Amino acid sequence: MTKADIVQAVYTRLGGFSKKESADLVDLVFETMKETLGRGEKIKISGFGNFVLRDKRQRQGRNPQTGEPIVITERRVLNFKASQLLKQALNDKPGTETPSEKPFADALIPKD
Repeated sequence: MTKADIVQAVYTRLGGFSKKESADLVDLVFETMKETLGRGEKIKISGFGNFVLRDKRQRQGRNPQTGEPIVITERRVLNFKASQLLKQALNDKPGTETPSEKPFADALIPKD
């Protein structure tokens, strides 16, 4: 799924917004997420999962082609941990959802 697909889904499902407004909404959500992560804060989306930045320290590595030792610089990496609801929705077979899980599963599957 691409960003354009997400914009189309927002435009189709919510109605009341133009395509440009839908694109602006999607851009705003992603921009807010980037700014929040940039400040080193976690993002917790109930029923979906957590986005967490981790700092990796500098370490020794090897160039796989030459075998020569190199230093891998310290950096920040983004981790995502899916919530139990998301894991369940992704692993359940179609038609086996319980009534309480059905609305969440419908939200994950784009309607064409």
